[in-house]
Amino acid sequence: MADINWSVKTQQLCNSFINKMKLPDSFQKIVRDIYLPLAEIIVNKKQSQPLLVSINGAQGTGKSTLTCFMQQIIEVESGYHTAVLSLDDFYHTRKTREDLAKNIHPLFLTRGVPGTHDLDTLENVIQALRNNETCIAPKFNKASDNPYRKSDWQTYDRTIDIILFEGWCNNSPVQSTTELAQPVNELEKKEDTEGIWRHHANECLAQYHQRVFDHADMCIMLQAPDFEHVFQWRSLQEQKLEARTPDNQQSHIMNDTELTRFIQHYERISRHSLHHLPGTADVILPVSADHTITGIITKQNK
Repeated sequence: MADINWSVKTQQLCNSFINKMKLPDSFQKIVRDIYLPLAEIIVNKKQSQPLLVSINGAQGTGKSTLTCFMQQIIEVESGYHTAVLSLDDFYHTRKTREDLAKNIHPLFLTRGVPGTHDLDTLENVIQALRNNETCIAPKFNKASDNPYRKSDWQTYDRTIDIILFEGWCNNSPVQSTTELAQPVNELEKKEDTEGIWRHHANECLAQYHQRVFDHADMCIMLQAPDFEHVFQWRSLQEQKLEARTPDNQQSHIMNDTELTRFIQHYERISRHSLHHLPGTADVILPVSADHTITGIITKQNK
């Protein structure tokens, strides 16, 4: 069993990350109390083949911050080579989603729900990493609503020990026909009157499980207090995106009205996950209203 403790290198990493991400000094306590114990759990799960860790969390719960810093801690403290993948980087091109909108349902134009991701590429990248094969992983530009050029994609050409794979609907439970019957918001009520969109997204989610999620060695859930906080947190993300995006590339950055409608695309699966995923996730990280992770809940201490 490996022990991962606060070291000089971790202190340096923490200071650098706080400065780079403009985080409060209290982040150091989160690292001590949450990140280091979580890194130890992951490292001690490592077996002979590359470990696939699936990280779930609604928009704004801090998946990217957690995953990025966990990668650095694991590599510094254990020596394991770690790859980071985000489900958001595997969105289909806007042209492909336009075709889905035309052929299946107009709501598939908006990226988000299962069915709007390039599942073939996602599965191939994960398989290549687990087989220690050289591969490139896409990167998606949310400001332009299209993937970056392949020359800007991430190349993996060394042996990978641990894959940290984060996504808003990772391991989210599939719903029953009965659960899909009634709309959960105005978007579904007015724009998915026959339920075609939500039924197809649910069928795609089942495929995500069969081809990717069910092959994960462990599932970690960042648990928001409720869905009502998701809009607030997602709005903050949009403000940050706007701040770092050149004026001539801001056509796909949303105002509050657009964002409210956008979040409703995610509401059904997010609410269902908040209710059901804590029962199956290996590790739960409760996130309070002020964005603080308040503890670690494992299957052993649920």
